[in-house]
Amino acid sequence: MTTHETHLSAAGLRARGWTPAMVRKLLGEPDLLRSHPHFRSATQTRLYSIERVEAAERSEEFRGASAVAARRSAAARDAALRRRREVLARIAAEPIDVPRLTPDRLAALAVEYRNRLDEERTLWRRGHVASPASVDSTEPGVLDRWKVDYLRHRLIRYDDALAGLRGRTGRAAAEELLRRRVYAAIAKTFPDLARECERRLGGSG
Repeated sequence: MTTHETHLSAAGLRARGWTPAMVRKLLGEPDLLRSHPHFRSATQTRLYSIERVEAAERSEEFRGASAVAARRSAAARDAALRRRREVLARIAAEPIDVPRLTPDRLAALAVEYRNRLDEERTLWRRGHVASPASVDSTEPGVLDRWKVDYLRHRLIRYDDALAGLRGRTGRAAAEELLRRRVYAAIAKTFPDLARECERRLGGSG
């Protein structure tokens, strides 16, 4: 009979509803320590006898601790959902003001922004040679992309609405909602850029 059949690891205990605190309180020290088969310097795996685990699970103390852990888990889920709703409501209510520019002014600023990025690229991309562009020499489709890039840059401050949400529930949904709202605002202010904004929302850029 192998240790896989007679002992449980921490992961195995978690799958049965054990929390680290319950393991410390009800089981204490492990029954076996198993070294990593390929990396001897790695932390040893803590293994607990299934017989001892099952005996503990039959106790009133385990049932009480398990009930407390379940209540805490449910409360944590509820709190996470509440935070998610609050984040999305905050993003949905955030006013997005797109700068109103004449077509010529927007084109000039977009090309200027593109050229600045291209010049900065020479500093960190080995072998890159800047290639300044002009409004007249740029194809309309490319110019639309640069216009949207420039406007997105001007609206980057709205990303501050996501501050403090790194790793928190609702972050991904909030980012997607903000992204859609920003591109929708650009398309509404500049209808000729609607196709480019739709392309980006479709995942093409």
